[in-house]
Amino acid sequence: MHAVEEDAFPPAVDVTIVGFGPVGKLLAIHLGRRGHQVLVVDRNTAGYPLPRAVTHCSDFARILQSVGLSPDTVPAITQPYDDMYVWRDGEGRTLVEVDWSGRGESGWYNTYFFHQPSLEDAFDDLIARMPNVTVRRGWEAVALDQDADAVTLTVRGDASGTERTVRSAWLVGADGANSRVRRWAGLDWHDEGYFYDWLVVDVKPRPELRFPHIAAQSCDARRPSTMVPGGPGRRRWEFMRLPEESRESLNSAETAWKLLAPYGLTPATAELERHSVYTFQACWATEWRAGRVLLAGDAAHLMPPFAGQGLGAGARDAMNLGWKLDAVLRGLAGERILDTYGSERLRHAQAFVEFSMDLGRIICLTDPEAAAARDARMTADWNMGMKPPAPPRPGLGPGLHEGPAGGSLARQGRVRRGSGDPVMFDDAFDGPAAVVARHAASLTALPQDLHRRLDRLGVSRVALHGVGDADVSVVEDVDGTYASWLDELAADVVLIRPDFHVYGTGAAGRAAELAAGFVDRLAAPRPLPVH
Repeated sequence: MHAVEEDAFPPAVDVTIVGFGPVGKLLAIHLGRRGHQVLVVDRNTAGYPLPRAVTHCSDFARILQSVGLSPDTVPAITQPYDDMYVWRDGEGRTLVEVDWSGRGESGWYNTYFFHQPSLEDAFDDLIARMPNVTVRRGWEAVALDQDADAVTLTVRGDASGTERTVRSAWLVGADGANSRVRRWAGLDWHDEGYFYDWLVVDVKPRPELRFPHIAAQSCDARRPSTMVPGGPGRRRWEFMRLPEESRESLNSAETAWKLLAPYGLTPATAELERHSVYTFQACWATEWRAGRVLLAGDAAHLMPPFAGQGLGAGARDAMNLGWKLDAVLRGLAGERILDTYGSERLRHAQAFVEFSMDLGRIICLTDPEAAAARDARMTADWNMGMKPPAPPRPGLGPGLHEGPAGGSLARQGRVRRGSGDPVMFDDAFDGPAAVVARHAASLTALPQDLHRRLDRLGVSRVALHGVGDADVSVVEDVDGTYASWLDELAADVVLIRPDFHVYGTGAAGRAAELAAGFVDRLAAPRPLPVH
């Protein structure tokens, strides 16, 4: 990324990240923008050029917004899918339609399809402009040691065999499912014993084919399969390996074209970008921190793709961990706050792992009798007007939040400051962290010292009505998003953390107590409850 000598490494950094996939990149961007010295090492000499994940949700869109890549500004990378996800039986009859339309709590569409290599290129461009972030490709992590003050990582150059050591205050393993960092740190890996092999095929239909922009799930026992957009100008199919097939026979261009033929796809009508057999698994690390070492992304959790949340879970890891590491490095939080990273994120990740497995148990049926019984049950439910189960909306596990709304996802709506144009809240205030109140009087009464402490954490003070001052902004709630949300919360004030989760809520007179509680708990974290 940066013009440095081939073997040049900074002698010491604030954070070392092992793994330069999308999760490592997001974390590096957030830490780099906050001014920290970051080193990222990856054993691969170049980025993976082909798509892996293809779908993301409203929450992920808000994470993209946080690094200046709002979906509406990068239409060549990601596009909304404002439609149904149709499940069909082996005869093409509808079993259920899952509503993937509309917008979510984060203010963006519920569903997008995107091209991962293009997104990662955009991340790379952002990182290349950060002189405090050093990226070293082609260097393999070979040993790790830590003491009370720092982590020492030994890396080896693939080309030269040269070894280097780097010390950092903290190290994050974002090095994938087979994480060496996880193993070196002694963190346990829970495996649900869930394994299915699927052939993933990515194609670029030629423009004259005019393939419909549709997402569909075939529950055909003869060959369960998935068909979805693959980002602008692309399509993806996934085909389950049947019991009598080998991985080798399935993973060939000849087989891919044979399976695509019923959809009108041939070498004359489409370009085959890739075919690869993946084993879908369900696993998670039971702890995400060991001293100064932490895990993120696939190193911390693996899930089947049926809910489309694998990469999104890793991006949420980066958001949660990024602001907490920043607070610790700047002396605004005690180190114990990093214990809340894993305790909060694990519950959320587990919920989506389990939901993905539930979907897989419905989809991955190859026994004709079992599939017929499933189809009859789903058809009866559909005819009775029963809606399919919604994806889980889990809150955070135990950690830095309080009250019944604590740990839930915060809303984002459009606001207007003064006579300006309406903009999304995070863009208006350079991030989501804020104390939002119905009336400015709840916030102008805060002690000056508390205002300053909130400023250091990047927490804005925003009111919907009243008269503000130098510390409190009054905005127009353009679509009534915040007024209706506060009504739902039965609250006058809500404190939103930098990772757009709720810290807590309260009545108008509790604003000072709420804000002081947040900054005090950061500085002197409480032990986590036994659970």
